[in-house]
Amino acid sequence: MLLEQIKQVNDIKNINPKDYPALAQEIRDFLIQKISETGGHLGSNLGTVELTMALHLALNLPEDKIIWDVGHQSYTHKLLTGRREGFDNLRKFEGMSGFPKRGESDCDAFETGHSSTSISAGLGLVKARDIKGENHTVVSVIGDGALTGGMAYEALNNASRLETNFIIILNDNDMSISENVGGMSKYLNNIRTSNAYLDIKDGIYDTLRGTKYGDPVVAGIRKAKNSFKQLVVPGMFFEDMGITYLGPVDGHDIQGLIKVIKEAKRRKNAVLIHVSTKKGKGYGPAEKHPARFHGAEPFDVATGVPKKKKTKANWTDVFSTVMIKLGQRNKDVVAITAAMPDGTGLKRFRSLYPERFFDVGIAEEHAVTFAAGLAVGGMKPIVAIYSTFLQRAYDQILHDVCIQNLPVVFAIDRAGLVGSDGETHQGAFDLSYLSSIPNMHIMAPKNKWELSDMLKFSVKFDGPMAIRYPRGAAYDGLEEFRAPIVFGKGEVIYREEETALLAVGSMVETGEKVRDILKEAGMKVTLVNARFVKPVDEELLRNLAKDHSLLVTMEENVESGGFGEKVRAFIDEERLKTEVLTIAIPDKFIAHGNVDILKKKIGLDAESIAERIIAWKKGMTER
Repeated sequence: MLLEQIKQVNDIKNINPKDYPALAQEIRDFLIQKISETGGHLGSNLGTVELTMALHLALNLPEDKIIWDVGHQSYTHKLLTGRREGFDNLRKFEGMSGFPKRGESDCDAFETGHSSTSISAGLGLVKARDIKGENHTVVSVIGDGALTGGMAYEALNNASRLETNFIIILNDNDMSISENVGGMSKYLNNIRTSNAYLDIKDGIYDTLRGTKYGDPVVAGIRKAKNSFKQLVVPGMFFEDMGITYLGPVDGHDIQGLIKVIKEAKRRKNAVLIHVSTKKGKGYGPAEKHPARFHGAEPFDVATGVPKKKKTKANWTDVFSTVMIKLGQRNKDVVAITAAMPDGTGLKRFRSLYPERFFDVGIAEEHAVTFAAGLAVGGMKPIVAIYSTFLQRAYDQILHDVCIQNLPVVFAIDRAGLVGSDGETHQGAFDLSYLSSIPNMHIMAPKNKWELSDMLKFSVKFDGPMAIRYPRGAAYDGLEEFRAPIVFGKGEVIYREEETALLAVGSMVETGEKVRDILKEAGMKVTLVNARFVKPVDEELLRNLAKDHSLLVTMEENVESGGFGEKVRAFIDEERLKTEVLTIAIPDKFIAHGNVDILKKKIGLDAESIAERIIAWKKGMTER
């Protein structure tokens, strides 16, 4: 096998060029087989095989630097840098990450996981290179979907002023996660269909520049050239900014890609290479259903069908169903997502109420301020975004929603530990960053019925409201406990004394298990479903402090700024005679791995929590 000959970086340069297509096929076969077993990002990687090969052939890694926007398309890059054996444990605990990691390889120049960041990072590496007097090449690879993110344009604006080499590769597959939306997508479509393109080589400029009449001639040629481009390529957006545009180029033609990359390396300014690729290329199911194979669970290679059959509804399914009902009952309800109608469960709402559904692209900041405008206009916007991505819109939540106290509902999916995607995707901070904002209110449901009740409550609430819920199967226990939602009030599920467990959202299920363990140890235990993280139920805390010597807060969020800190601060302020033990995610970034393994590792599983409580109670007795 050709792939077996690649044991370290630059080994691809020993492969005979006539064997490049065969190597590309071997890479695709390898990725399909491995990801069918481990799960992972398949479509984006199948679409960038030849592009990655061409980059490794045209560049000299690790001296040259490649920054992969988002980074989920870096699997071929990992293969070509000698990490083939790591794919057996891809995205598993203590195994190889599904994203670039500087600790894994010197060839991973920058760690990424969120969209639209690569041009900014690349520009920083370019400036560092020039200040230090170095001469290596820096390449940022960004997808067309990422160009719906405003940060990319902020970086392009700065890159346009460069007088030194910087290569930006636009991987244009007409998809981000779901189908692309907006003006930039239409613009790129126009470029794809335009064959007439004039490019006057830099050599002509170099010959004329500095001669008696050279500079005016060069200026005239540039003006004529740009005028012609305006006619044959609609807008010439990049050239108008001052960035040299090369393309479109067939993203599956290795020799053609090598040629254009080498041409781009000669330029003394920012260069954008427009590469057209097909997401999921080489695997029929992924080509037919690119959104489904963006982040795939283990699947059957022959059919593309997931190996693990879905036995019950997940949290996103529940949200999807309730949204349809809300849309039917209230004509003011509108739904907003940032390029993820499938992932957030809004696909069905879009089908039924297209005039009230808005996919703004990978633009979380815009999504939130857009929702604020809708709210001022009398609508009831529900913004559905993953916890990790909502971080990107903190200022808009604060400045545009909460200062005006607008009735915007934030449906925060994938809150808490999400597992295999690791540090960049764990939803471990939303309780902290949201609860720091005045006028923001936060709820977390214990089970699927409470998610439904909270959404209905939020639509009627006159102010900002966030509902955070985890990834995975929706908990369907404690069905008999369904007291009406009362603003700022928790729900006592089991009332005893001595020790009270105050659990937030997903931790209520864990709290049941902890209570069972403690009961077996002879302890009396109260279990509370906190429901509201902000405001905290102060009346309930005062009541519990009367006959409980220990309050244990449990949350799937970092301890700093979380629910536990708020409870402790209140107990201290009121000088209540009870102790507080905070159970939360430690103050560090949590790596990738199975969620159950991660919880055990950081002490967030039922057994570990029970052990801490027993030890704490023993310490209280000895003091």
